[in-house]
Amino acid sequence: MIRIENLHKYFGVKKAVDGISLDIPEGELFVMLGPNGAGKTTTIRILTGLLRPTDGRVLVAGHDVTSDGEAARAIMAYVPDEPYLYEKLTGREFLHFVGELYNMPSDRIAERTALLAERFGFAGYIDELCGGYSHGMRQRVVIGSALLHEPRVLVVDEPMVGLDPRSARIVRLALKELAGQGVTIFMSTHVLSVAEDLADRIAIMNGGRIQALGTLEEIRAEVKEFHDLEDIFIHLTDDRNCFLHSLIPR
Repeated sequence: MIRIENLHKYFGVKKAVDGISLDIPEGELFVMLGPNGAGKTTTIRILTGLLRPTDGRVLVAGHDVTSDGEAARAIMAYVPDEPYLYEKLTGREFLHFVGELYNMPSDRIAERTALLAERFGFAGYIDELCGGYSHGMRQRVVIGSALLHEPRVLVVDEPMVGLDPRSARIVRLALKELAGQGVTIFMSTHVLSVAEDLADRIAIMNGGRIQALGTLEEIRAEVKEFHDLEDIFIHLTDDRNCFLHSLIPR
């Protein structure tokens, strides 16, 4: 469903993404881990068409996100790390606005809005102005709006940042449910417990490169000196040794 082929992104002389390749099948919940500056967000921005790669390409369901971006974005949704809503719209008005961007009929927008508001626990607030929402409520409304057009691919950047335990639980359960329904999910996070709980496969990224890729058990089997994901992560993202211990063949 998602194919990343020898992806590079330079900002001047800085290598933000340095030749990564990935194949993510339909229905997989894929989690990318990495420290700040590892290249995760740059990869996500290229995947969603917000940045053009320096070299390489990204395909979503066979559509090149650079040359055939409209077709790729029609089946994809993106939830950024900072949930943005129009302050002067109500939650219902915001979802209706998003639905119109995807040329959805009004009755279908209303039907999906009711379902998602109930699923994500904002039905009681849907007719209040977005400017009064808490961070957790904003995140839930943004995720609901991303799912309005029933995308086949969901890209989520740091979905748990700033969420209270109830909101975090709602989001985690929803992501599991979506993957079970065949939605392909590409997620970045700093929260290692989220990766352990949700991921079908994990990539650990540092310095623009993927240092490890596989299921948690596969990564543990390769890094035999460590078992805990936190220890593995720290070991592989230590710039003194991470490139010497890369688990990805060059």
